Amino acid sequence: MSFSTVLLFFIAFRLADWLISYLAPFFIPYLGFFPYKEIAIQYNLPKFLTAFANFDGAHYLLIAKNGYSQYQQAFFPLYPLLIRWLSPLFFNNYLITGLLISNISFLAGLFIFSKYLKQISSSSSKFHPVPTILLLIMFPTSFFFGAVYTEGLFFFLIISCLYSLKKKKFLFASLFAFFAALTKFVGVFLLIPILFTVNRSNESIHWSKKLLLLLSPVVGISLYSLFLFQTTGDPFFFLNSQWAFGAHRSSNIILLPQVYYRYLNIFFTARFNFQYFISVFEFFTFNFVFIIVILNLIQDLLPKNQMPKQVRHDHLGLGLFSLVNLLLPTLTGTFSSIPRYALFSLSFFLYLSQIKNTSIKIAITIIFVISHLIMLSFFSQGYFIS
Repeated sequence: MSFSTVLLFFIAFRLADWLISYLAPFFIPYLGFFPYKEIAIQYNLPKFLTAFANFDGAHYLLIAKNGYSQYQQAFFPLYPLLIRWLSPLFFNNYLITGLLISNISFLAGLFIFSKYLKQISSSSSKFHPVPTILLLIMFPTSFFFGAVYTEGLFFFLIISCLYSLKKKKFLFASLFAFFAALTKFVGVFLLIPILFTVNRSNESIHWSKKLLLLLSPVVGISLYSLFLFQTTGDPFFFLNSQWAFGAHRSSNIILLPQVYYRYLNIFFTARFNFQYFISVFEFFTFNFVFIIVILNLIQDLLPKNQMPKQVRHDHLGLGLFSLVNLLLPTLTGTFSSIPRYALFSLSFFLYLSQIKNTSIKIAITIIFVISHLIMLSFFSQGYFIS
């Protein structure tokens, strides 16, 4: 898949999202009930662009400008640091800088993703970049890739790490894993595909390279934990401050059956309003992605699957990372933000792209596109989506 094709998809994706954001005020009243909503306005961009800094975006802009304040340590440091460091190139406009970092990262990530898909294809599991990338772009919450959120940058980092592992560029893989762990907590779980790489029986990797690979994500998150210990006294404050941002998150571990019980209780007792609709959206998104990720793992583990051992290891590493990425947030006792976190359960998109039934593919595409339009419209008008 050529860069020009990827660029065409990316431009279409951005223009469509900007158009949705532009038209949303004509159909949905503005809510904007979130802290610091005035922060992005000061950067004097059109409203349809400013909307992409709603919610967490305002916190990233504040951290980039002023450093961490109380409880903002829940947001990992690399993205706001990049905004601060690169902003002089863009007239110290933090909003423009954040949008550019996210969008350029996502564009680069899409191109590397297309190359990675070819690398992990086999005669029994051939991944075509076009349908896989289109499914990713059309996913209901994919607009976060182009927002002032970590999603665009994190996508670039994890894909670059996986591609570098496949190409045996272990120094680059280590660097990308290190930076991924400084971008999102789940970045440390790149250890899973890394472990599958270093333990391949048919591949000799020098012990020093193995050690570098295994330590890189651990060192990344450890540096942030050390900073938190020095500034707050709690090396795990990125977890223990989650409760401050609502969404009924718990600092204690809540198991999945308890989360199901909570949501069933919501469905039978809560008032039918916008929050009820979002709870339904979270619940069904989690279960749909969860089932597909499990099916993908089962497919990769089946004895009749004739994939070469090395390719099987690649698939299992990605599949297990996708599963951990999806399950980890539920330990806080909620499916809140799962529709956004699910973007990095990449085996979900790989499995869907291999569906041969045209009717099913069309149905999934229609559901994705309609949901994307609705979710972005509400998000741009200040409603919490994910």
